[in-house]
Amino acid sequence: MIQYPSTDIRTLAITAPSSGVDKELHPLLEQTISRQQENGFEVKIGKTAWTQENAKSAPAKERAHELMEMLNDSTVDAIIPPWGGELLIEILEYLDFSNISPKWILGYSDTSLLLLTITLNTGIATAHGTNIIDLRGPEKDETTAKWIDVLTTEKGGEVIQESSAFHQKSWDHQNPSPMVFHLTEETEWKTVSGKPLKFEGRLLGGCIDVIHHLAGTPYGDVKSFREKHIPGESVVWYLENCEMSVADLKRSLTQMKYAGWFDNCAGILFGRSAANHPTEGYTAEKMYMDFEAESGIPLIYDVDCGHMPPQITFVNGALAEVEVKEGKGRVTQKFI
Repeated sequence: MIQYPSTDIRTLAITAPSSGVDKELHPLLEQTISRQQENGFEVKIGKTAWTQENAKSAPAKERAHELMEMLNDSTVDAIIPPWGGELLIEILEYLDFSNISPKWILGYSDTSLLLLTITLNTGIATAHGTNIIDLRGPEKDETTAKWIDVLTTEKGGEVIQESSAFHQKSWDHQNPSPMVFHLTEETEWKTVSGKPLKFEGRLLGGCIDVIHHLAGTPYGDVKSFREKHIPGESVVWYLENCEMSVADLKRSLTQMKYAGWFDNCAGILFGRSAANHPTEGYTAEKMYMDFEAESGIPLIYDVDCGHMPPQITFVNGALAEVEVKEGKGRVTQKFI
């Protein structure tokens, strides 16, 4: 059984379990705090959000302590880190998974390591989507704006999200648009066969660069999670590549396969990626074709997930029906 956090979201907390915000970028954090207050939220902010040194906001124990405090603060309804980073994995050994109160955590990139770990080790649903720095603009695109609709969907309810019309090719932090992103490229969800595709299962996933490191550790026991929380049900994995070459991506997928993560898998979603650099002519498209043939698992790629915004909000543990037809996608999530 999956535990879904409360949908009464009034107070947001910002902590940095991975990277904090350098001093010269504090105006971005101040903007997003003000924006959320304008949107009617109360905002609590931890010390780690304001600091960054040696590729992390603070030593691992400090990051873990602040996160645990916010997780168990009854006045906090949702936790959204400023962004991802590099070394979130360091804090896992200092988290008390037996003492985590169900509440929403939202984010992506390195934050997805935390999201997946919490869901696997507690059965508490977590949300993969926008980070809070990207919510600082006066406007929001339709895809990003759905984050609050997803997090306020009642247990037993469902929420539908459509693929975006346009997405961002590259970041231009010096010239943000009113919605922060520059959505200039037409979005097209794709399948290996080029034909329509539809599948259903419990969602699990994140940034493959970091989550594949959980395989074979106590924090990435997918088999035990499935037996305890979703016995007999299939899984839909959503994955996105931040920095890997195609060969590195294939190695990581193969490692996950060897670890049993893709057992009883109904389908895999791959997010758009500005990485996916070919290895000796081996492209991402060829790799997707190979992996689908080898595993027998249907694939959809170039979906709205990851480092080329905007992003659909995927809830780890939710039952999802995913379909694509003529380049357009739809994700229906049921909180059961």
